[in-house]
Amino acid sequence: MQSSSRGWLVVLAGVGVNLTLGILYTWSVIAKQLTEQLNWTNTQATLPYTIAIAMFAVWMWPAGRMQDKYGARIVATVGGALCGGGLIIASLSPTPLMVTIGFGLLTGSGIGLAYAASTPVAIKWFPPSKKGLITGIVVTGFGAAPVYASPLAKFLLGTYGVEKSFMILGVSFMVISVLLAQLLNPPPVTEVKPAANAGPAPVTARQYEAKEMLRTSQFYALWVIFMCSALAGLMVIGHAAKIMALKGANWGFVLVAVLAIANAGGRLIAGAISDKLGRTRTMFFMFAPSAAVLGILSFLNSPMLVAAALIIVGFAYGSSVALIPSATADYFGTKNLGTNYGIVFTGWGVGGVFGPMLASYMVDLTGTYSTAYVVAALLSAIAAVLSIMTKAPVEQMQLRKTA
Repeated sequence: MQSSSRGWLVVLAGVGVNLTLGILYTWSVIAKQLTEQLNWTNTQATLPYTIAIAMFAVWMWPAGRMQDKYGARIVATVGGALCGGGLIIASLSPTPLMVTIGFGLLTGSGIGLAYAASTPVAIKWFPPSKKGLITGIVVTGFGAAPVYASPLAKFLLGTYGVEKSFMILGVSFMVISVLLAQLLNPPPVTEVKPAANAGPAPVTARQYEAKEMLRTSQFYALWVIFMCSALAGLMVIGHAAKIMALKGANWGFVLVAVLAIANAGGRLIAGAISDKLGRTRTMFFMFAPSAAVLGILSFLNSPMLVAAALIIVGFAYGSSVALIPSATADYFGTKNLGTNYGIVFTGWGVGGVFGPMLASYMVDLTGTYSTAYVVAALLSAIAAVLSIMTKAPVEQMQLRKTA
């Protein structure tokens, strides 16, 4: 298939939409303000973030089906409106209940809708041999968002307070995401042509429906891998500022931005490498180091060493967000990718909900994240082992041999 300038415009629009949705990853900066200035408990400050992750994951499946049926533009438009609208609702009264409803329920739902629409439509513009690269580019926007959003949120919170900050972010992100969503259109059939120099690519002639995918062992392997990587990664990203504060460092907000770079870098680099090395082999080389550093994190006292360890975990987490959708497309085809990846994405939702809540519960109970680190290390190791054991479905292997 030959990509065109229109295809790259869709990719850039997807990146832009994801840059607004990445407000999710700045929550540790917001939570720190809520606990220090409004006297929220750690658990109260984590609940909106956790609900947002849950809604993000819950909506990915129906959003995937809707974008397969109605188109990415419509779904992303609704998602962008909800994402900004939720922040505006939260600005009206920054109590635990209102912020949970606004940011948790509404913004989380909007993120799920818009995020589900941005990647599948971009992949369809390019040849199968570029799935990893294109996926990595689009989802890099989501991971890189805190590079600008974290210092922006810190400035707004310090200058205008919680209420006005939520309002400014809500209005801005709503306008930007809705406008960019209008560019998320799929390629006409005439735009998709064979490329003479496309090179070898995974064969996806078998286009699985959701019920067929659910009967394969590969689906469950990808689901568990995603759950494990999300638990470890989102626990760290959602608590980075607090983790550094416990180590005596007051520059946690800077680390949030650095983690965003690592998160985005993992998405882009792992996605590109996997087109050559293979999805699951790349997963192993990402998750194994993450498991190792999580295992020793409790024993590190230097803020710089802790920060370095968290960056490795963030990089590995970012890689999973590029590799899992690419593997889903490889194994089950692109025709029903929105629906199929939406189902696989529920694994991310489970890990994302339990990771931050586990960390918050443990720090409230013991004053340390040690137990959460150990659990995350074990689950990262499971993800690494599962990744090297997972192969393409039998039908796709047979198609590859006969191609």
